[in-house]
Amino acid sequence: MSTKKVWFVTGASKGLGLTLVKKLLAEGYSVAATSRNVSELQKVISEESSTFIPLEVDLVNENSVSEAISETIEKFGKIDIIVNNAGYGQLGTLEELTDKESRQNFDTNVFGSLNVIRKSMPYFRAQKSGSIFNIASIGGLSGEFAGWGVYCATKFAVVGFTEALAAEVKEFGVNATVIYPGYFRTDFLTGGSLRTPENEIDAYTTARQLQEAHEKDINGNQPGSPEKAAVALLELAAMENPPVHLVLGSDAFQMANNKLSTLQNEISDFKTLSISTDY
Repeated sequence: MSTKKVWFVTGASKGLGLTLVKKLLAEGYSVAATSRNVSELQKVISEESSTFIPLEVDLVNENSVSEAISETIEKFGKIDIIVNNAGYGQLGTLEELTDKESRQNFDTNVFGSLNVIRKSMPYFRAQKSGSIFNIASIGGLSGEFAGWGVYCATKFAVVGFTEALAAEVKEFGVNATVIYPGYFRTDFLTGGSLRTPENEIDAYTTARQLQEAHEKDINGNQPGSPEKAAVALLELAAMENPPVHLVLGSDAFQMANNKLSTLQNEISDFKTLSISTDY
């Protein structure tokens, strides 16, 4: 069994997941990578090898996730690090998005990761080690983006369950970290990773302008380098006591600080009202 760590990465056929997997393989790590379509993985990464296993996984299907975890352990003998990276952006104001569109976004971005956590924790508890990195978004800390409400809500959920997970698994020597990337120059803002609402309402001008800005202006001009993000994740994995929260990107760092000061001010400004409700 290799002494190098074994990584399990979801949503690995494009974006940050793909960059990370390529970097890990180049550094000699063993990697299990998942995608909804295994041929996509084989096309962009490689066929199965002694250090790589491409897996076709439907993250919303518990059995599919369970089989993928078992296959990985069968091949490599263990899993050390899980990166819950799979997800997609759903644009649309809360009024515009249908129940189905909203639930589908939660299914992939939230329940998919929960399935991976649920199915991998028995192994992590048994081996008394392991790290779980849940990729949220700076939109999981600051939701003030018109037309991104449901997407931000999924990422806020990721933050909430990661904080609880970190507290739950500490006694087993397992770590959990939620990662808040800012804008990285991946294909997230194009094609299949970003969905627009089926029923657009013209009255929402702010949301439409923001939607257009993401599709036209921001895409291709993102400040973050996916390669450097992959290096940062490797650094995180090497830490003995990794943080529960990690922002990635100077833009995310700035937005996080803005959010914290806004929150601090609002909480302080209304202190009298807040504490007026005790017996």
